[in-house]
Amino acid sequence: MTDMIYFDHCSTSFPKAPGVAQRVKDFVDAECVNVGRGFYSAAGAADALVYGVRERLAHFFGCKNGRNVIFTGGATQSVNTVVKGVLKPGDHVVTTMMEHNAVLRPLFQLQKKGVKISIVPCGADGRLDPYAFIKKIRPETKMAVMTHASNVCGTLLPVAEIGEICAKRGIFFVLDAAQTAGIMPVNMGDFNADAVAFSGHKGLLATQGIGGFVVSDRMAEQMEPLISGGTGSFSHSFNVPPLLPDKFEAGTLNLPGIAALCASLSFIEKTGMGYLRKNADEIFKLFIAEIKAIPGVRLVGYGASERCPVAALDFLGMDNGAAAGILDNKYQIMVRSGLQCAPLAHRALGTFPRGVVRCSFGYGNTPEEVEFFINALREMTK
Repeated sequence: MTDMIYFDHCSTSFPKAPGVAQRVKDFVDAECVNVGRGFYSAAGAADALVYGVRERLAHFFGCKNGRNVIFTGGATQSVNTVVKGVLKPGDHVVTTMMEHNAVLRPLFQLQKKGVKISIVPCGADGRLDPYAFIKKIRPETKMAVMTHASNVCGTLLPVAEIGEICAKRGIFFVLDAAQTAGIMPVNMGDFNADAVAFSGHKGLLATQGIGGFVVSDRMAEQMEPLISGGTGSFSHSFNVPPLLPDKFEAGTLNLPGIAALCASLSFIEKTGMGYLRKNADEIFKLFIAEIKAIPGVRLVGYGASERCPVAALDFLGMDNGAAAGILDNKYQIMVRSGLQCAPLAHRALGTFPRGVVRCSFGYGNTPEEVEFFINALREMTK
């Protein structure tokens, strides 16, 4: 892929953080034993790896105890575990139009079992009014679940305000931080969040198949585990262990993925999340300044000032999917077309069902890549 230009960081980061591939190889080649299943020294080293990454993630997300960090296969599994573990028939949950299907599909599954859903409308720039959220709250509201940033247009939602509203009313607040973890600070305490779902392979710059959620003790006590089985602890009992993290970590963890997180966190901590974000933001601003001068492309959902480095484009003279295909086949530029697994967001933005061409920028992108991209768009829209 050395000759390709990658503008699809919302999907997954590329390249991964320096050292990630080597750390995974080293683990698989020399350390790949299980955790919690043996008392030999190699198992102890694997335990130390998992414990260390858990503690670092707890600090990363503003959580006091590493045991409250639960590893899963990613943000989607995390959201499913949380919402299905808490919500019961008759409960009410509030969510927003900007959600990814990782949130919407589990909730609509639960709706078939008697859970009630209210969806807060959002503007054509992706913004959400906290007062519109308050209007959706009912006496039986048990949970609010929402994304931190739109994966379609990059708009940040007012999660601190929503978290405060929920805290005052005793409502569980669940945050989907798949698009922001590693990009900007995500602090449970600052957001009054009871659970934060994160993905390891996006802003955290690790490999696919690893992620997790950070959960408050209050929520964990009420949650039923989505999956049960062996944990290496309480093996005499047929009951799910009551302690964290064992309660939600049945089966074998993705240890190579955790090793990848170990390396990527080291890179982020050494380089500085602010520096990485600054570079992506500068690339994004350069792109926005140029794209506004191209008449054949409409910028969608750009009104909000608080945002991630994501641009949603609507090609006025051609199908958006065809435009993405031309960018790939003729110019070797990788972008994402379609609905981005967020149909309600596109309804809010006015781009359903045709979708958009999404361009999402990362720390490794360069001004030269942006210039090449802009010239390609000019040629395509003559």
